[in-house]
Amino acid sequence: MRIDYWFDPVCPWCWMTSRWIIEVAPHRELAIHWRSISLKLKNADNPDHPYAGLYNSSHRLLRVVEAVRSAKGDDPIGDLYTEFGTRIHEQQNLDFDPAEALDAVGLDPSFANAADDISWDAAIQLQTDAGLALTGNDVGTPLIGFDDPQGDPVGFFGPVISRPLERQASLRLWDSVHAAATTPGFWELKRTRTERAAVGFRP
Repeated sequence: MRIDYWFDPVCPWCWMTSRWIIEVAPHRELAIHWRSISLKLKNADNPDHPYAGLYNSSHRLLRVVEAVRSAKGDDPIGDLYTEFGTRIHEQQNLDFDPAEALDAVGLDPSFANAADDISWDAAIQLQTDAGLALTGNDVGTPLIGFDDPQGDPVGFFGPVISRPLERQASLRLWDSVHAAATTPGFWELKRTRTERAAVGFRP
């Protein structure tokens, strides 16, 4: 099954959920396609958002992602996101040189020049719009999309995960999320978070 996973590199909830879907993928025959969603663009009508600076920095990384995608296709994006996320969320470093991250995953460091090239913003906007078209705009990140048993696209926000899960718990959660998302008439199940992501960038 193809899974579209929309991520913004700076979002700790994206990071936690991405590690979960990677764990699940080989056990449920999921093919993950990593797609950009910019929290800077999504919150463009709120320039005074308390995380605006973080979103701006992360948006620069998404420009690099889209430059790589344009030249190399989708295949390198998962490894590049993992490298970005490891530096941001595991090492608490948002000021790293993208060229070093690119080199670490075997990509040409010159792709880092895209970070300040606004011409890539159109590609990021297209990716962002595609995710929100599936879920609606009143969501956060991450977003996940796939086809239901009838072949129709479905998408949802989350699941929001605050801590790593053991394999059986991860698989049980996927099976439940998949069942809920493909149930006609089902829309939302939510509760207030009472703990922060166990690993994630702390502003």
